[in-house]
Amino acid sequence: MAKYTYFLPTPARLDAIGKGDLVKVTIRAVPPSAKWDAERMWIKVSSAGLDWLEGTLESQPDDMPGLTRRAIIRAPRTHVIDVAFENSDKEATIPLEQKREFWERCWVDQAVLDGDLPVQYIYREEPNSMQERDQFPDSGWRVRGDMRGVTEEEKLAERKIAYVALGAVLNKDDSWVHLVDEPIGVAYEKNFEEGVFVRQPDLPGDRPGSV
Repeated sequence: MAKYTYFLPTPARLDAIGKGDLVKVTIRAVPPSAKWDAERMWIKVSSAGLDWLEGTLESQPDDMPGLTRRAIIRAPRTHVIDVAFENSDKEATIPLEQKREFWERCWVDQAVLDGDLPVQYIYREEPNSMQERDQFPDSGWRVRGDMRGVTEEEKLAERKIAYVALGAVLNKDDSWVHLVDEPIGVAYEKNFEEGVFVRQPDLPGDRPGSV
């Protein structure tokens, strides 16, 4: 689950689901469909038990020949990924839960995003990569994957980088999330034997991790 970029309903919201509410769940086709492995669809709740919800499918399946709109669906509360309450006043009764979001951008090795390499080296410079029509700013973070044992020539030849949300990187490797609020000018390198990031004296020049 992409917990840094995709937010599930809080336990309080799940507990508040009742008859008449709309819930979104992920439904897998049986047998598997040709186009999608699964589809996210809305169900209108007609019966709400302690652990299970039952209702009619309000969405039209895109590629599930064995499933039609208005079919009766039964799903665990814990499988709900979104909620739309029939009575909007119910929202006021549910405690708010603040979640930290990580939409600011950063430069990162593509291999980290692909899950092929863990994060090895991070540093934060003056933001300089704000993209046109992007509502989220450059954080200044630059993130490199584990390049131990790789020559500088190999790094330059194989390296591909991406400009993405910090959350997209943290979804793959959040071992450095405790450092994300460190100020501009810091640099850290991971000591894999001890499992900690060690503060480096200077921002990189030609050091591994330079973006």
